[in-house]
Amino acid sequence: MDRTTITLDEATRRQLRRIAADRGISMAAVIREAIDEAIERHAPKPRSLGVGASGTSDTARRAGEERPEPRSWR
Repeated sequence: MDRTTITLDEATRRQLRRIAADRGISMAAVIREAIDEAIERHAPKPRSLGVGASGTSDTARRAGEERPEPRSWR
């Protein structure tokens, strides 16, 4: 793990210390969890969205209704 430094106001540091004490973990662990959650929420959307846009809004419904007849396997 790399080490880094953050600056917190006194009220935030007190709240962080209280949360860590309540959970029985270090303040660094609480901060790492919060950063991990923020990174997960920020996950970029796939770039492929919209590439194959059909131009219609009912594609999923039509796909369910317009099933081709299965071909014989023989």
